[in-house]
Amino acid sequence: MSDDFRDSGDSGGFRRFRLGGDLPINRLGFGAMRLPTHSFHGPPRDPETGRAVLRRALELGVDHIDTAAFYTSGDGTVRANALIREALHPYPAGLVIATKVGPVRTPEGGLAAPNDPAGLRQQVEENLETLGVDRLDLVHLRIGGIDPPPHGESVAARFEVLAALREEGLIRHLGLSNVDTDHLAEARAIAPVAAVQNHFHAARRDDTEVLAACEKASIAYVPYFPLGGGLSDLSGDRITKVAARHGATVPQIALAWLLTSSPITLAIPGTGSLAHLEENTAARSITLTPEDLSDLT
Repeated sequence: MSDDFRDSGDSGGFRRFRLGGDLPINRLGFGAMRLPTHSFHGPPRDPETGRAVLRRALELGVDHIDTAAFYTSGDGTVRANALIREALHPYPAGLVIATKVGPVRTPEGGLAAPNDPAGLRQQVEENLETLGVDRLDLVHLRIGGIDPPPHGESVAARFEVLAALREEGLIRHLGLSNVDTDHLAEARAIAPVAAVQNHFHAARRDDTEVLAACEKASIAYVPYFPLGGGLSDLSGDRITKVAARHGATVPQIALAWLLTSSPITLAIPGTGSLAHLEENTAARSITLTPEDLSDLT
C-alpha cells in the first residue's frame, strides 16, 4: 500500500489515514447511527445528549463522523444530520463528515434499499441541506440490506449518478457499502473509490477478500457494526483474556484489533452515551502485542 494514504505523524505510528489521499483523519472516528435512537426503530433519544456526545467527540480528537439522512428515531423526530449541524456547525477545519445514500425510510419507519438510481441526486441534495454544506466529503453508495451483500447485482447505474455529482463538485470522494469484490471493480471502472464500508469485526472476519482488495488499492476499509451492532457477541474467552491483560474492556480490545488488523482499517463505533464515547476513544491508546494477536486469532 502506498504511504501516500498513511500518516505516521503521531506518536502511535500510522494511527492516521489520508482518506482518498488528501483528507488526513484519525483512524478511530465516530458513527452517528445511535445518536437519534438506541435501536433503529426505537423511540427518540434526548437530542441535547446527542449534541453533547458530538461536541465531546471532537474534544477527544475525533475528526471523522459517519452519518446518513436515514439515521433517525423510529418516529422521525430526531435526526442524526440535524444533531450534527446543530452541535458542530460551522464545522472546524479538518472535520470529515461521511454519509451514505441508497436506502430510504418507508412510511412504516423501516428501511428499504431500492435498486433505482433515480432518487440518488435528491438524497445527496438532502444530505447537503441537512448538514449545511456545499460539498460532501465522502458519500457511500449503500446497496442491499444489512447482510449479506447482494452478489451479482450491478452498481454501475447508481454509481454513475454519484460520479456525475462528484464531477459537479457536490461530492469530494465516493465510497461503497455492503459490497463484494465484483461491485468494487465495477465501481472503480467508473470513478475512484476512496472507502468501503462492510460488515466486519473481531467476531466476524469473513470479508477478507474485499479487505485485501482495498489494501492493494489503498482504499479505506471502514467496518460498520465494529462492535457487533447488537447482532454478535464479542465477549468470548480469547478477547476477554486479552482485555484482562490490558485492564481494558472487551469493546476496547475489539476496536484495537480492528485498527491493528490492517493499516487501512478505520473504526467508527457509534454511541449516544458520553461514557461509552470515552471508553471507545480510549482504545486508541492500546497497543496489542504479538501474544495478544495470537490469542485473538
